[in-house]
Amino acid sequence: MKIHQFLVVTIFLFLSISSHSNCSLLIPSDASALLAFKYKADLKNKLEFSANTSFRFCKWKGVQCAEKKVVRVVIEGLGLRGTFPANTLSMLDQLRVLSLQNNSLTGPIPDLSSLVNLKVLFLDHNLFTGSIPASIFTLHRLKTLDLSYNNLTGSIPVSINGLNRLYYLRLDSNRINGSIPPLNQSTLHVFNISRNALSGPIPVTKTLSQFKAASFSANKGLCGEIVHKECSPIQPFFSPSTAAATKITPPPSKTPAELGQNEDSRRGSPLNHKEKKNHKSFLLIIGVSTACLVLLCSVILLALASKKHRNSKKLGETKKSAFDPSVTGNAEAVMRIEEDNNELEEKVKRVQQGMQQVIGKSGNLVFCAGEVQVYTLEQLMRASAELLGRGTMGTTYKAVLDNRLIVCVKRLDGGRLAGTSQEEFEQHMESVGGLRHPNLVPFRAYFQARQERLLVYDYQPNGSLFSLIHGSKSSRAKPLHWTSCLKIAEDVAQGLSYIHQAWRLVHGNLKSSNILLGSDFEACITDYCLSVLSVPSDDEEPDSVAYQAPEIRKLNHNSHHYRQASTKADVYSFGVLLLELLTGKHPSEHPYLMPDDMIHWVKSTREEHDGSIGEDSKLEMLLEVAMACRVSSPEQRPTMWQVLKMIQEIKEAVVMEDSHEMDLLTGPPNSSLNLS
Repeated sequence: MKIHQFLVVTIFLFLSISSHSNCSLLIPSDASALLAFKYKADLKNKLEFSANTSFRFCKWKGVQCAEKKVVRVVIEGLGLRGTFPANTLSMLDQLRVLSLQNNSLTGPIPDLSSLVNLKVLFLDHNLFTGSIPASIFTLHRLKTLDLSYNNLTGSIPVSINGLNRLYYLRLDSNRINGSIPPLNQSTLHVFNISRNALSGPIPVTKTLSQFKAASFSANKGLCGEIVHKECSPIQPFFSPSTAAATKITPPPSKTPAELGQNEDSRRGSPLNHKEKKNHKSFLLIIGVSTACLVLLCSVILLALASKKHRNSKKLGETKKSAFDPSVTGNAEAVMRIEEDNNELEEKVKRVQQGMQQVIGKSGNLVFCAGEVQVYTLEQLMRASAELLGRGTMGTTYKAVLDNRLIVCVKRLDGGRLAGTSQEEFEQHMESVGGLRHPNLVPFRAYFQARQERLLVYDYQPNGSLFSLIHGSKSSRAKPLHWTSCLKIAEDVAQGLSYIHQAWRLVHGNLKSSNILLGSDFEACITDYCLSVLSVPSDDEEPDSVAYQAPEIRKLNHNSHHYRQASTKADVYSFGVLLLELLTGKHPSEHPYLMPDDMIHWVKSTREEHDGSIGEDSKLEMLLEVAMACRVSSPEQRPTMWQVLKMIQEIKEAVVMEDSHEMDLLTGPPNSSLNLS
């Protein structure tokens, strides 16, 4: 019977290789993938997979399907002694869960990059060898990864930071070497890399700092505060020549023979051995005391001279700054402006004055947890500044530092934060500084002194979503293609859902001008979680009011309400933003219509620009999400997580629809529409 089954499996595998089109009529593709895996992995015939029952593969033990596609494969503790062959289970494109733990599979882990929907991967307690495949770190939906108790070698790729949904990570009991990447996923709650060959200091990140020493144990080369082991300095603070000049080194020790020879040679001396020793000690004390006295006097004289020099320098700079533009660090720009445009000159002068007002105030530039200090406050203040815009919370500048690093500096409006103490501001910024997500503009550092407060973000090179939607004076605005709308909506929903779920915080001021476009034109949210610190203003900007939920507008002058901004108000703002994406119309132009009338208005708005047709069903799906978010009652609005799921379901439906249309036209497609 076993021989018969083996022959049948072999025949079907041969057919799948020789004629793919004919095979698709004989055996489902998911069943073929499972049988191919069994052929290489199950050398002892433990699995009950059979080609005879291939059309009932969803009933096979350990296999679970949804809509006739495999979504779970759980094959645990069966003692499988083969290999995990490539192009077998990795062909299950709808697979969500894969567990092969507690077997004896050998060889390398294959390329799994095609499992784009995978969320859970258990390959622990096997005999896998080789390095951790980089393909695993392209699975951006992955939440659970367990590769423990294998024979894996190599290092942990830095690309692991790309798994921003990771909740569970175990790599313990392998032979992994190298250093630990600076993991900063706030979602990570289970973590173990013990019993490996890792070395170097453990990165001080907010994520890694929450785990105890047991998670890092039995790695002899690791050091750092977490494992209570001091790291050896990489190089001395002083150079060798300086160290030799400053350090008092004792004379080299001598052998008993040398001591005897010296004693014999000095027998004629009037001092005996004990007297000579006391005499040496006395001279040494006098010498050291004299050196210390001379050094102390030198330091005092140097300090007095330095103080006098600084005072004279300040006086000179005070006189110079009134006449010499080079003091601002942007002399060439000032000269160029004088030659080109008087209006632009006044604009840059205002920018420089605003940035320079911070100089001289007490305070430090505080970098967020896990961030490396790559510049100082003085360097930031000397940067060439360019005004980017003024918003609800303050004024934003582009700053180019001496090392050509470009950052974005937000100078907060002191009036809007008048009710926030320094302690409250610092505590809140520490919380916000821990947020790290691909769809959030990274917040790096902050500064406060008296009423002056600055925030430093990464600079985003491709402008704002507002400019993309509405164009500029030289370009006419028109609605974006619906696939761009879908991509941007998903990006913003992911970032906003992360703020709400992972950190229980609120954006409070979501609008298209607060969505920036990154280097790959991904949508990144900025100015997040600041509104909770602000007090109401009588001259609220119309642009911001148009995005506000009804409950916010009704209590516009209630300061307590501003400090209690809600996630449901963010959901409403997202609905307004989505409608702005679909129509290209500013929120102040959005009518209040019944659902059917709103659909007609959106379609007519798009058609009047470019005559778009054939997108009705796709537009309606996105429009339904926008309308669900814009419900007047906060209780009836979905959560941001539910909104994200709706958008992702639309994306999946569209991909399947386009793939089906391609099949009808050209047969099986070579590639699907990329909306990720």
